[in-house]
Amino acid sequence: MELFFLLLLVVMMATALGSGFPVAFALPGAAVITVGLAALTGYLVLGSPDAYFHTSGPYQWLSAGVTNLRGVYWEVERDTLIAIPLFIFMGIMLQRSKIAEDLLVTMAQLFGSIPGGLGISVVFVGALLAATTGIVGATVVAMGLISLPAMLRNNYSPSLASGTIAASGTLGQIIPPSIVLIILADQLASATDQASTMRKVLHKNATGELSMPSIFDVTSTSAGEMFLGALVPGLLLVLIYMIYIMVYAIINPKKAPSVPYEGAYDGTFWRTVIITLVPPLALIFLVLGSIITGIATVNQAGAIGAAGALTMAGYRLYEGKRTTYYPAIMALASMALITFCLANFNMNAKNIQTDQDRLGMALGILATVMLTVSLCWSGWRAFKIEDSLRGVMLETAKTTSLVFIILLGAAMLTAAFRGFGGEDLVRNFLTSLPGGFWVQFVIVMGVIFVLGFFLDFIEIAVVVVPIVAPILLADPSANITAVWLGVMIGLNIQTSFLTPPFGFALFYLRGVAPAVVKTTQIYKGVVPFIALQLLALAVVGVLPPLVNYLPNRMGLLSDAAPPPRNPRLQYCLDQYTTDYIDTNAAMESQLIGRLSALDTSAYPQSVANDLAAGLSGYTDALASLKAANAAELAIKDAAKTYRPKQVAVRQLQKQISAFEDEIALIRTDISRVSGTEEGQARKALLEARRAENEQEIAKLQAQIPESWKQTYADFAELLTAETKARTLYRRNADSAYEAFAKVADVASAGDAFKALEADLRALGPQLGGSDPKAIADGIKDLASRFGDVAGGGDVKKPLDALRKALTASPVDTAKEQASYDDAVKAFEAHLAFVNGPAQDLDQALTAAMPMLKGTVGARAQENLSREQALSIAACASHHRDISLNF
Repeated sequence: MELFFLLLLVVMMATALGSGFPVAFALPGAAVITVGLAALTGYLVLGSPDAYFHTSGPYQWLSAGVTNLRGVYWEVERDTLIAIPLFIFMGIMLQRSKIAEDLLVTMAQLFGSIPGGLGISVVFVGALLAATTGIVGATVVAMGLISLPAMLRNNYSPSLASGTIAASGTLGQIIPPSIVLIILADQLASATDQASTMRKVLHKNATGELSMPSIFDVTSTSAGEMFLGALVPGLLLVLIYMIYIMVYAIINPKKAPSVPYEGAYDGTFWRTVIITLVPPLALIFLVLGSIITGIATVNQAGAIGAAGALTMAGYRLYEGKRTTYYPAIMALASMALITFCLANFNMNAKNIQTDQDRLGMALGILATVMLTVSLCWSGWRAFKIEDSLRGVMLETAKTTSLVFIILLGAAMLTAAFRGFGGEDLVRNFLTSLPGGFWVQFVIVMGVIFVLGFFLDFIEIAVVVVPIVAPILLADPSANITAVWLGVMIGLNIQTSFLTPPFGFALFYLRGVAPAVVKTTQIYKGVVPFIALQLLALAVVGVLPPLVNYLPNRMGLLSDAAPPPRNPRLQYCLDQYTTDYIDTNAAMESQLIGRLSALDTSAYPQSVANDLAAGLSGYTDALASLKAANAAELAIKDAAKTYRPKQVAVRQLQKQISAFEDEIALIRTDISRVSGTEEGQARKALLEARRAENEQEIAKLQAQIPESWKQTYADFAELLTAETKARTLYRRNADSAYEAFAKVADVASAGDAFKALEADLRALGPQLGGSDPKAIADGIKDLASRFGDVAGGGDVKKPLDALRKALTASPVDTAKEQASYDDAVKAFEAHLAFVNGPAQDLDQALTAAMPMLKGTVGARAQENLSREQALSIAACASHHRDISLNF
């Protein structure tokens, strides 16, 4: 019966959506009605409202639904949804103020003379509008009204013209900042938590270990990372569109002719180009740049975009007047002043101490007031001229409300889908497919693509993604990142705007296209662009670094970058070290040879011991790194025969686990059965099902080879050997670099050590004075200063003994003088080292330390070097199969 109600849920939702019923009410309505019918039927037939639920019951469903609803609005981790109304406001304001129209006209004049120039200009402007507005309807309508007549007038093929406009108008769904990416990031944050739990269970079932190493866990994503990840694929899609149009124009020049600009390319023209292009590009830089550089969060960047759009609208709507650009100039001046204050003054209001601080704060307040006045001035213009501000606010409120109500309804629908076992059904179906992750992934992408023919992008994102994303993210064989999966789904969802019969971009364009353009021509025109989107999807799927590299790069180069000892960085850091050693083998041999050849007979014993420990540890570290790499190669060789056996056994174990889960649910159902005659009959059926499942489990267990335990144990030994080798390498490397660092500190601290000589010599005549306590206090300070200097420990010890002798009662005069003599002797011995051998040692270590930081000292740094960060970012951008550990 659970399957019946699950089917009823899906059919009811599909029927409501297909009939044109509002999405915001179709999703929660289907959930509430289905859950109510299941609870009522269970109560009337079996006396239990929980009887026809796969897991829990209607009360638990209600609790889960409330939790999901609360999560959309009140969870701090999901506050990126606040950015949605800000970006919507920015997009609609730019469209209403006709800035999009100016861009289209100017770019058509600039690119029109090349083959397919008008089409290329439409794509270029579509990309700019995508990065500033992200509103598909506004972009398609604007370009349809302005560009389509011009393209038809210049003998462009109606199919090519309509396809170019519709496809370019949808770029806002993948080029950041994008509402789709924000919603996907929000959905994937929850999916990642579920995937992490699933992977931990998988690891426990496979290995028997209670805890899973953190390096095998699933990492979440954020809207900022999604923006970074989608940037290159979005630009790739723009480039593919442009290449297609240019090739089409070269092959069919009559269907996409060049349109030379009739005017002169003079100063007036280029001034118009600059005024039209620079503000939108500056806004893109401010919004995306602030996110990429970590200066602002996505919410703060949304506020920047909204303020910038309002400022641009202020001068565009008031065009042709003497004071047209005054608010914009005031805004730019205030931002420049704020930047100057932040760079040159302490702007912490709670820590104002000097007149300079007060001056900086006053200038900051003045700049803030100026910026506020400029925004209010621009807002007043937008409010008074054509009632633009009111219209933008209304459209923003409507669109935002639509998005959030759909999110809430989808949360209820997802809870009901899980309550009837839909999630388990989908998971069991996908995991039972032969071919592993990529078969599952292709099927999921195919389903999303087909759903795009009928559903909007929000419906797909909030209904499908929470169900399939945890399954795909949990698979250790592909070990994909959440940001890559989100961008792939985003690229796929983008096709939903173009695919007939319900592609929204087609409806928008049909509404503004002249009658001469037939609907069939619009449909025909978008087909090549759908194929190009699928091509881009395939390219990004084959090359994950196109998505992963930028988020990794920015994360590792930022101020909040993880420390080099972070477990997730270790594998790639080891790869960097191996490559560094291979590349710099000759230099390494020379520098280490120079250190080994030093005569340590005149060194202090501690320095000689540390240098010997560093050299020995360095040799041991390289040997253990080679052993770890050899162990990795041994695993790869053994995996050729082990992996097919592992895949077969794990598949059987997944099936066994599915039957065991069903048995557990059957037992729960049996416990709910009432004592009525109908209840006993149902109990008998449930017992029969449990017996059948137990028989299936026995059959599956019989298919597992008897040699599997030994095969697994043998391979586990190889994994353990590699882990131990890498652990040993890291331990040896850390201790070796620590020893070298100690020696380097001593060798370079000669000047600081010699600076204490005068105070030490002046101490001798003071001994035996009338105030031993005052002398002891001075000795304590001097001993502390020797302790702060590398290599001064041998002097500090007798000084501490001297202080104790002075504070004894009575004063131990003999020990007092002996301790002082020991301090002077230790100082002179170390001084001889500083003035002699330390200089050669310091030179040798100064030359060797950069190489040591690239090898054994990599983990000991506070932050990764730029070279290391870039290498690790590139390494981590590839998906690494970790299934052999499961």
